[in-house]
Amino acid sequence: MLYNLLFPLADEFTPLNLFRYLTFRSGGAVVTALLVSFLLGPSLIRWLKSRQPHGQPIRADGPESHLLTKKGTPTMGGSLILIALASSTLLWADLSNGYVWVVLFVTLGFGLVGFGDDYLKLTRRNHRGLPGRLKLLAQFGISLVGTFWILQLTRDPLSTQLAVPFFKNLIIDLGWMFLPFGVLVMTGASNAVNLTDGLDGLAIVPVMIAAGCFALITYLVGNAIFANYLQIQHVPGSGELTVFCGALVGASLGFLWFNAPPAMVFMGDTGSLSVGGALGAMSVITKHEIVLIMIGGLFVLETVSVIVQVVSFRLTGKRVFRMAPLHHHFEKKGWAEPTIVIRFWIIASILALAGLSTLKLR
Repeated sequence: MLYNLLFPLADEFTPLNLFRYLTFRSGGAVVTALLVSFLLGPSLIRWLKSRQPHGQPIRADGPESHLLTKKGTPTMGGSLILIALASSTLLWADLSNGYVWVVLFVTLGFGLVGFGDDYLKLTRRNHRGLPGRLKLLAQFGISLVGTFWILQLTRDPLSTQLAVPFFKNLIIDLGWMFLPFGVLVMTGASNAVNLTDGLDGLAIVPVMIAAGCFALITYLVGNAIFANYLQIQHVPGSGELTVFCGALVGASLGFLWFNAPPAMVFMGDTGSLSVGGALGAMSVITKHEIVLIMIGGLFVLETVSVIVQVVSFRLTGKRVFRMAPLHHHFEKKGWAEPTIVIRFWIIASILALAGLSTLKLR
């Protein structure tokens, strides 16, 4: 909004020329989202506590320590992330850019699905929210609309192409199959972050790391000179998503302030589904879907641990892990929660660096 209002006046007042720079507006988005989180966080948490006297329902079959340490903590803290993220993006981004609206649509759409899931968990006083099939159907619908919208905004033949990292000219044209592929990426990323969200601060820091990586990726992909130098696909207009990524980093930092151990609030599905969907949508726009698997490798590991556990139990009656997702396995082994969280942050950082290396290693 500030860009659309103030930049046209730059000829009359030269300092307003700052608003043309993505780096300036991205920095503004980080600070704004952080300030919104700090200002609204305490009152929002008090309100959530007043509405949730018993806090988030705790799984009876989960780690025993959670019944003591997590009991009474309110959920739906992801609403703070969404408020800070959306307000900061709308304030600093170029609102004439279609990609900004697509990512906001996917993010808020998945957030609405997560809100419904959290609400049912609270009202029913158990850990089961929306029926699984209904939840997936809603996610598929939002992802389908988002992918179709992206196809309309991206020029042909780039719109349906899949870029393979580490190779200069290896491009796969998926044709009409790009629609289900985009749906799979967004829905998969959303649920992967959701599965990772199980310990204080565990999911939000890897989300912040991934958002920082995509801030760089969107900036480079949106710039014709840098994209040509690095021999990556240039997607005109995608650079504006750098501002969105900055807002996501700021909102994540702000939420971490209240989610750091011991957590004052949990993000719930409201937050985890929405930020995961945002990362998926940005990867589809920038043609870095495969790179997302590397940058978000921690989310992938958590998801694979659940799949392996379910398949193994159904086929053999035996469990590979003491409990899935993976972070609960280490809890059952006796690792302290801060130890698990920090070590998983380290793993997320290493995988993110590996993902970023694909920008140059071609």
